[in-house]
Amino acid sequence: MTHTIPRLTVLAALLASAGFAQAATDITFWHSMEGPLGERVTQIAKDFNASQSDYVVHAVYKGNYGESMNAGIAAFRAGNAPDILQVFEVGTATMMYAKGAIKPVQELSEKVGDPINPADFLGAVAGYYSSSSGKLVSMPFNSSTPVMYYNRDAFQKAGLNPDQPPKTWPEVAEAAKKLRAAGMECGYSTAWPSWVQLENFAAWHNVPYASENNGFGGLGARLKLDNPLFKRHMTFLADMAKAGTFTYGGRGDAGNALFISGKCGMYTGSSGMRAAVLKNGQFKFGTTTLPYYPGVKGAPQNSIIGGASLWVFAGKSDTVYKGVIKFFKYLSSPQQAAAWHQGTGYVPVTKAGYQLTKESGFYDKNPGTEIAVKQLDAATTVNSRGIRLGYLPQVRDIEDATMEQIFAGKVSPEDGLKKMVSGGDELLSRFQKSVR
Repeated sequence: MTHTIPRLTVLAALLASAGFAQAATDITFWHSMEGPLGERVTQIAKDFNASQSDYVVHAVYKGNYGESMNAGIAAFRAGNAPDILQVFEVGTATMMYAKGAIKPVQELSEKVGDPINPADFLGAVAGYYSSSSGKLVSMPFNSSTPVMYYNRDAFQKAGLNPDQPPKTWPEVAEAAKKLRAAGMECGYSTAWPSWVQLENFAAWHNVPYASENNGFGGLGARLKLDNPLFKRHMTFLADMAKAGTFTYGGRGDAGNALFISGKCGMYTGSSGMRAAVLKNGQFKFGTTTLPYYPGVKGAPQNSIIGGASLWVFAGKSDTVYKGVIKFFKYLSSPQQAAAWHQGTGYVPVTKAGYQLTKESGFYDKNPGTEIAVKQLDAATTVNSRGIRLGYLPQVRDIEDATMEQIFAGKVSPEDGLKKMVSGGDELLSRFQKSVR
C-alpha cells in the first residue's frame, strides 16, 4: 500500500527547514543622529540584526532633536508611534510626566524577564534618567557633556602653548585676543548657548540654575538666574563680543562649523562633536575642560549631562517589548558602549564600557578623550546633578533669543537675565498646572 503525504505538509516542512518557520519581529527606532553619528547608528542596528534572527531593528532618522520629539508625540496621539524614540535630555521631564504614553525602561525589562540594572551605568548618567525611586525611566544611550576644543595649529601660530590651553575665563579672553591678532577670523565661540553658558556654567560653578534642586525636587521649580555670577558671565561675553574676540555662532550646534572649518581657535561644544571634528577638520586639535572663574567657591565642580536617551512607547506587544529590551542590552554591552564612546566622543554610559576603554590604552593614545568622562562623573551636588524642568526646550528658546540681544548690545545683561527669568518662570508655571 502506498502512502501519500499531503503537499501542504511537505511545503511546511521545507519552509521550516529553510528557516522560514517564524518571521522576525520588526522594531522601529526613530533617532536624530546625522552625518558620521547617523552612519554609526545605522551600523549598530545592522550589527544587532545580524547577531540574532528574532528581531529586526529599523533605525530611521526623523530630524533634529526637537523635530523627532514632536514627531514621536504626534505619532503616539495618532496611534502609530515608533517602538523606540530618541529624546534629548531637556525633554526628560516632559516624557516622564506623559502619563500613559511611555513604558519605564527598568520596570519593562523586569516584566519581560531581562532586567536592566541602573548600577551598571555611570552614576551621573543613571541618576539623571532615573525616577525618584531610583529606577531607570529611559535607556541611556548617547550621553555627552560640553568640553572646550581648541585648534592646536592656530595656537602655535598665535604664540600660545598648545599643551597649556586656557583653564579660566580670563585666560580664554587673553588667548582669543592673540588668536585674532594672528589672523584667526574667530577667537572663541560656543555651541548650545543655554546648555553651555547657563546650565553647565551653573553646575561647573556649583550655583543653582533653578530652585527645587534644579527641578529634581518638584514641579514648583523656578529659574535662579538672579545670581550675580550669571550677570558677571553675560557681561564678560558681551564685552568679548564687542571686542571681536567672541563670535556668536547661533543656537543649538549651528556654530560647530566655525570650529570644524578652522575659522575659530576655541570652541565650547558637546563631547559628541569629536567624531565630526575627526572626520572633517583639517587641523590638529586638543580637548580641555570648561573654563571657570577663579575665586568662585566650589569651582570647578562638575559638568552636567547632555545628549539623549531612548524612550519606549506604550501600547506595543509583549514580543516587541522583549525585542526592545534585547536591543537595549546589546547597546549597553561593554564592547558596544566602549566602541560608541571611542568613535564618537560621547561618554561610555556603562562602567564596564569605561573600564574596557581604559584597559585598551585608548586614553593614552588619544589625549583629552577622558576629559568628558571625568568632568561629568565627579561626585555631584544639589546644584550639579542636572536640570529637570518641564518645557525646558521652550525655556532655552527664550534664553537663546535673549542672549542674542545681549551679545549684540541691544539689551543689558541685567535686563536680559530678568527677561529670561520672567519668560522662563511663566512656562514653568504653565507646565506645573498642566500635569496636576
